[in-house]
Amino acid sequence: MFILVPDLSINLGKTKLDNPVLTASGTFGYGEEFQEFVNLNRLGGIVTKSITPRPRIGNPPHRLVEVPGGMLNAIGLANVGVEKFISEKMPFLSELKCKVIVNVAGESINEYESVIARLAEVEDHFAGYEINLSCPNVKEGGLTFGKDAGQVFKITSALRKLTDKMLIIKLTPNVSDIGELGLAAQEAGGDVLSAINTFVGLAVNVEKRRPVLGNITGGFSGPALKSLALAKIWELKNTVSIPIIGIGGIFTHKDVLEFMLVGASAVQIGTANFVEPDVSQKIVGDLEKYCSGHQISQITELIGSLETRF
Repeated sequence: MFILVPDLSINLGKTKLDNPVLTASGTFGYGEEFQEFVNLNRLGGIVTKSITPRPRIGNPPHRLVEVPGGMLNAIGLANVGVEKFISEKMPFLSELKCKVIVNVAGESINEYESVIARLAEVEDHFAGYEINLSCPNVKEGGLTFGKDAGQVFKITSALRKLTDKMLIIKLTPNVSDIGELGLAAQEAGGDVLSAINTFVGLAVNVEKRRPVLGNITGGFSGPALKSLALAKIWELKNTVSIPIIGIGGIFTHKDVLEFMLVGASAVQIGTANFVEPDVSQKIVGDLEKYCSGHQISQITELIGSLETRF
């Protein structure tokens, strides 16, 4: 009996991944935290926690709360800072066979630039950068970078000048026109878009009449987000020509297939990692079974193949 062995590899610009499954920033640590649960080299790639110029301790507790349909988080970009990342985290990451993508955050364009400039000396050990634009721009009165197309263009242009590595621009859904943001990133030299980041949410303790999270609001993620995320990917696919990484409520291989059908070339698994630490690896295996069972020789056949004519 002939058993089809499907090709799960996909391309993000010039970067080839063994499969379309990546882990989302902030849900998978620096990779080493999950090595007991997951064969990391089985994944298409991992995205690190956001790296900032200096270490950050993050927001006061509580930082996480489960809510109907998902969870709220307000971690506050807690991380070791770029210097310790290079000295303490890169040695482990550089040994991985899967693609490593470094997520970068900052409070000004100069801060983003400083992180990328510092990481230049170890660029041979990772595949590219993901730029977290859901950070407040302190020089613009706290306006989130990613909510303004002009700012998206400005920061993407600035970072494009510093590196030839893959530049993934992570978009916020907390806007009226995500297509405008995606187009700005593309025109400024971004190679790939990742979407969506979390929606702003709030949980209330009615007995104490206080917000549950120490930061008051947090980022809402989880299964309830999937339909909203799919619509944003569809909007982006019909606006830009660069590859898109889909994020939002992905827990199974069928969720991955939905994102690919509406136009995503790859996906990131986020909240599901907290529930089932080895879920990403399981999804890769289930994608292989699906493609084999449906005689799909290359998973790229699915990208953007949603049939909308009734």
